[in-house]
Amino acid sequence: MTQVIYDGSYEGWLTAVFEIYEYKLKDVVFAKNEASGALLFSNIHTVITDNAKADRVLEGLIKKLSSAGFYNVYSAFLSELNQIEETLFRFVAYAFSSSINIEQDLSNNDVLNVRKAAHLTGKESHRMKAFVRFKLTKDELYYAIVEPDCNVLPIIEKHFKNRYADQRWLIYDSKRKYGIYYDLENVSTVEIKFDSETSSSKFLAEIFDEDEEFFQNLWRNYFSSVNIESRKNTKLHLQHIPKRYWKNLTEKIPDLKNRK
Repeated sequence: MTQVIYDGSYEGWLTAVFEIYEYKLKDVVFAKNEASGALLFSNIHTVITDNAKADRVLEGLIKKLSSAGFYNVYSAFLSELNQIEETLFRFVAYAFSSSINIEQDLSNNDVLNVRKAAHLTGKESHRMKAFVRFKLTKDELYYAIVEPDCNVLPIIEKHFKNRYADQRWLIYDSKRKYGIYYDLENVSTVEIKFDSETSSSKFLAEIFDEDEEFFQNLWRNYFSSVNIESRKNTKLHLQHIPKRYWKNLTEKIPDLKNRK
């Protein structure tokens, strides 16, 4: 068995796929950044991300898959499901070895699981587009904190760039410790130390625009007023807005003046 260690990026994984074929590696398992101690007697192959090698794999996939299937591979990778790298490698190997398109062969577990993983990422990205709540700081930066199950920032940045093209914004993924920043021209990836749990009134007073508290409370009041108690359906509400998202939704957070 060979542990293939890569940097966790999509380009790094594609490079790893290329080198598995290049060096004829067998029985591979993937590890991000460092070897797993669970596989004590395995061989180690360390991958250095190489865009030229990654592009070779992408070129091969373009020939074998439809545009939707090609995008599904990327979406499935972003799902970060357990052992998704191994599943995707078997999917890619199947695609490369077949003379016909394999995307509809749902009797194959890897084909089915890639489709499920891509669907999961798509569902999570759709939710993030609806659940992002920006707050305005004193230096006129709109920021939002999210904690999605999948790594969806790369596929939602276009949506927010188009929708909020006239303002600077930062969307920070507190689970993965990085964000996407728009400077009125371009979107860039940033890695910052950000305490997403900070919620004291003193801290908020220091960074928020002076009208931010007013607008947040206005939004909460609006949200409360449009909800008709007699038509409340908690089960349906939780299906559309699971509790794991609540801590970053303005309408689910108590008024700022009540925080301690």
